[in-house]
Amino acid sequence: MNNQISTILKSVSKPGRYSGGEYGQIIKDKEKVKARFAFCFPDTYEIGMSNLGMRILYGVLNQEEDVWCERVYNPWLDMQEKMEAHSIPLTACESGDPISEFDMIGFTLQYEMSYTNVLNMLKLAKLPLYAKDRDDSMPIIIGGGPCAYNAEPVADFFDLFNIGEGEEMLPELCRLYIKMKDEGRYTKSDYLHEAAKTITGIYVPSLYEVTYNDDGTIKAYTPKYDDIPTKIQKRIMTDMDKSYFPDKVVMPYIETVHDRIMLEVFRGCIRGCRFCQAGIIYRPVREKSPDVLNEQAKCLYEATGYDEISLTSLSISDYTELPELTDMLLGWTDDNMVSLSLPSLRVDSFTKELMDKIASVRSSSLTFAPEAGTQRLRDVINKNVREEDLMRAVNVAFEAGKNTVKLYFMSGLPTETYDDLKGIAELASHVIDEYYRCPNRNRAKKPQVTISVSCFIPKPFTPFQWEAQDTMEMLAEKQEYLGSQITDKKIRYTHHDAKVSRIEAVLARGDRRLAPALALAADEGFKFDAWDECFDYDKWISVFERCGIDPAFYANRKFGLDEILPWDIIDCGVTKEFLRRERDKAYAENTTPNCREHCSGCGANRLGGERTCCPKK
Repeated sequence: MNNQISTILKSVSKPGRYSGGEYGQIIKDKEKVKARFAFCFPDTYEIGMSNLGMRILYGVLNQEEDVWCERVYNPWLDMQEKMEAHSIPLTACESGDPISEFDMIGFTLQYEMSYTNVLNMLKLAKLPLYAKDRDDSMPIIIGGGPCAYNAEPVADFFDLFNIGEGEEMLPELCRLYIKMKDEGRYTKSDYLHEAAKTITGIYVPSLYEVTYNDDGTIKAYTPKYDDIPTKIQKRIMTDMDKSYFPDKVVMPYIETVHDRIMLEVFRGCIRGCRFCQAGIIYRPVREKSPDVLNEQAKCLYEATGYDEISLTSLSISDYTELPELTDMLLGWTDDNMVSLSLPSLRVDSFTKELMDKIASVRSSSLTFAPEAGTQRLRDVINKNVREEDLMRAVNVAFEAGKNTVKLYFMSGLPTETYDDLKGIAELASHVIDEYYRCPNRNRAKKPQVTISVSCFIPKPFTPFQWEAQDTMEMLAEKQEYLGSQITDKKIRYTHHDAKVSRIEAVLARGDRRLAPALALAADEGFKFDAWDECFDYDKWISVFERCGIDPAFYANRKFGLDEILPWDIIDCGVTKEFLRRERDKAYAENTTPNCREHCSGCGANRLGGERTCCPKK
C-alpha cells in the first residue's frame, strides 16, 4: 500500500474496507501469471465479503496456477471523494494494482439497483463505460449472476455475460484467453467470437442485432454470425458433491453482514412460487450429500474459527436429508460451541424437533413468509401453505417461549383485491390470538407481530413475467388501506418504498434502449441506489425523461403473451410454455404441487443432474 493511500485511510470511515492483507487472501507471483482477473462486487466491502458466490469463484479461479483472481468492492462515499480529489484509481484488494491493468474484470449482478454501482466502478477505474469504446489494450468486462438472465439494460457496457453457474465457465474463459494470447492471435473481437462459439453459457451482446416494432416492442434478435447460438443456454453444475467449495475463506478485519460459515446445501427449488425468479433460474434441484457437507463444515470451522454455521439454500427444509445432516453437525458443533442456523424455513415444515436442534432458532425471533393474506391469493401465487400451517408453526415458537414473529407479504400481486390486503391484517391478528391460546406461552411478555410488505415486481423467467406492476398511485393507496386495517398496537406494520420498486421493475424488464439513461445516471453521479440515503426517485425520472424513456412502458405495461421479451435470447432451462401454463393456472386459482410430489414438465431436468428435484421413476 502506497503512502498516499495510507494517509487517506486515516480520514475515512472503516479503513479496514480498503487495507487488504486479510488472513486467507491469495497472493501470486505476477511473473508466473498469464491472466489477471478482478472480481468486482458492486456494493460495499461488508456486503461483498458475505457473498458465498464470490467466495466460491474467487477460490475456483485461483486454482488455476497461471490465473490470479483478486477482489474489488465499491468504495463508500467518503472514500470515493478522496479518490477523486487525489486522482486515485480503483484498485484490487490483494495487489493494490489499478484494475484497468487487469486482463478481465468480472461483475456479479445480484440486484438491478446495483447497475449504477457497476458503472460507477468503471468510472473509478478510469475505463470507458461503453464496450464499443474500449480497445484491445483494455480489460474484458464480464457480467454474471441472477440479473444476467436479463442483461439487456446493461448489455452495451459489457463485453460478455456468463449465463448460469460459473465454476467451470470462468476458468474456461481464462484458458481460452491465455491460449489465444500464447498463440499470438488475440484480438478482443476474435476472442469474443470464439468464446460465444465454443463455450456454453456465454452471451456476447455485440454479436446480436436487436430490431424493434413500431409500437416499441422487440421484433427480433438476430445473430451476426452463423456459428453462434441463436439462444444462450445456461450452465449448471450437475454433481454438487464434486463441485468446488472453498476449504478456507478470506477473513475480514471488520464486521461484515454475515460473519459465519455459509454451507451451501443444495441449489434450486422444488416449490414453484409464481412470483419468484430464483426458484426458476436455479432449477433443477441438486443436493449435496450429508457426508460431504459435514466435511466441508469441519474444514471451514478449522480454517476460520467461526462460531456459527448457516445452512444456505432457497428453502433449507426441502433438503431431503436434513435430519441426517443436522445430527452429523450436532455431533461436533455442540462440543465446540458452534451454533447452527436455518435461514429459509417454510411454515409448513417448521417443527419442534428443529426448534430443539437449532440453537440459533431458539435464541432469535422467527420470520415466516405467507406472502399473501388470503388462501385465494396464496393459491394464485402457488405458495402452497395454509393458515393452519402458519398457526401450527407460531404455536411451536410460542410453546418454546418466544413472543415475537415477523411475517413477510407482497402487495400488488396479480388478481389482488382489497379483501386480500385486509386478510394480511386479519392473519396478523390471528397470530396474536394464537399466542394467548398457547397455555405454555411466556406470560411475562406481550406478543409482537411485525408485518413487512414489499411491492410486487414482475421478474423475467417467472409465470408473472408478462404482468404489469401496479402504478405508484395504486401501490400508495394499497399501503394506506392496509395501514388503516391495523388497529392493534401489538402489530407493527412496515412497507417497502414503492418508488424504489418501480425503478427496479423498469430495470428488471428493460431492454438495450435503457443504456443511455444508465450512462447519464452514472455521469450525474448516481451510486448506491439500493441505499435509502442515496436513492432519489425524482432524479431517476428526470434521467428517463431526458433520454426519451417512458418508465410505464417497462414497469406498468402488461406484456403480450406472444411478444418477444428482452430476455428471450436466454434459455434458463425452464420452458416458456411451462411459464405460460403456470400463468393460466394462476388466473384459474389452481395450484401446482412441488416437484417431488409430481413432475410438471418445466424442462429443467434436460440440463442434467444426478440428484434432481423430480420424483424417481
